Amino acid sequence: MILIAFVQASNCSNYPASWRHPLTAPGFLTPAYYQQIAQTLETGKFHLAFLDDRLAMPSQYGDSFADAVHHGIRAVKLDLVPILTAMALATRHLGVGATYSTTYYTPFHVARLFATLDHLSTGRAAWNVVTSLNDAEAQNFGQPHHLDHDRRYDQADEFMQAVYGLWETWAPDALVLDKSRGYFADATKVQRLEYQGHWVQTRGPLTVPRPPQGAPVVIQAGQSHRGRRFAARWGELIFVLFRTMESSQAFYAEIKAQAAAYGRAPDSLKIAPAIYVVVAETEQEAHDKLALIESLAHPMDTLVLLSEIFNYDFAQHALDAPLDDDVLASLSGLRGLLERVIHSSGKRNPTLGDVVEHTQRGTIHEFPVFVGTPTQVADAMEAWVRGRACDGFVLAATHMPGAYEDFVRLVVPELQRRGLFHTDYTGPTLRENLGLPPTQWRSLP
Repeated sequence: MILIAFVQASNCSNYPASWRHPLTAPGFLTPAYYQQIAQTLETGKFHLAFLDDRLAMPSQYGDSFADAVHHGIRAVKLDLVPILTAMALATRHLGVGATYSTTYYTPFHVARLFATLDHLSTGRAAWNVVTSLNDAEAQNFGQPHHLDHDRRYDQADEFMQAVYGLWETWAPDALVLDKSRGYFADATKVQRLEYQGHWVQTRGPLTVPRPPQGAPVVIQAGQSHRGRRFAARWGELIFVLFRTMESSQAFYAEIKAQAAAYGRAPDSLKIAPAIYVVVAETEQEAHDKLALIESLAHPMDTLVLLSEIFNYDFAQHALDAPLDDDVLASLSGLRGLLERVIHSSGKRNPTLGDVVEHTQRGTIHEFPVFVGTPTQVADAMEAWVRGRACDGFVLAATHMPGAYEDFVRLVVPELQRRGLFHTDYTGPTLRENLGLPPTQWRSLP
């Protein structure tokens, strides 16, 4: 199986209450904090450390950021590139991945950034492609409103074509570096792109030679109907949020079939659901740890984060009031999550309470929680992988860095003993370690 760590460049992990945990280290503004996490993950032979991102502080609930700041609900979001660079320099094999938006950046900027990161990490870079979520992000980039859902994905399709094209503008053997002749590179092997789409235009060539992996690994997490088509077309690592094995099995079969319809080999993309693990030497100790973790949550965590991801102020609604059609149509963030709430609740017009219940946003139960001894946790992970619900897992942290340390110390050896997880890295690049096909260079038309 593949193992990915879901890291946040933030005061908290995916679990917003994690900063309140008595064992959470306070150094989230220091490089050593992230480097320690990276070294722990590499000791455990994790494939990748991936950093999520938002481009605005949560501020939709009550049209204010005050609750997010007061309660520490992902109030801090550092720039990812310096952190990934620090993590890459502290390790030799661990992949490093970052979220970058196709809505608020340009193809040239993203192509250059990840090509550079791939060089400086010696072929270990990954890009998580997102279309962003809400108006607060738009307003930080000088736009009054976020683009509508499907248009964001239409633009993102062009963005991907342009980025991949820019990575192709240098042939693998373009660099000559002949000092005696003063011959740096073969100009016939560097090409313009001249990409002209409806939304995206870029001329090229890129100012960075071809990345070591050919193209950094592309991560995607689209779960709406439109998002799934995008993921099947472009994604190599697909992150999913399903709380049951059965839901993940259905998605696994669907997305592999969609990939095949795009002419891709089903094994050319890997699917990994996010999970939490609470593990200890005894079952009772593990459940005691879980009880402490659950007790740290605050009701405001859920409401603030629901308003953020749906780009809507839920402070306007009582928990038991149905959300009418106009409200549902205006929820422009994670449409896949809304579709799941409607399906799970069995209501065309769920209440805010239904949204809270069926998303569990802001709680540890937003993701599946594997709790128990190393044997019990490994049993659960094995069942999902052997049941074709996934190819591996994205491990979110209940507290940092202790959750990763516990997993590496207790669960990884059990997975390795069962032959479910590798005992060493396969090769020098992330692509090789994930078992993804190499990227072949092609001359531009």
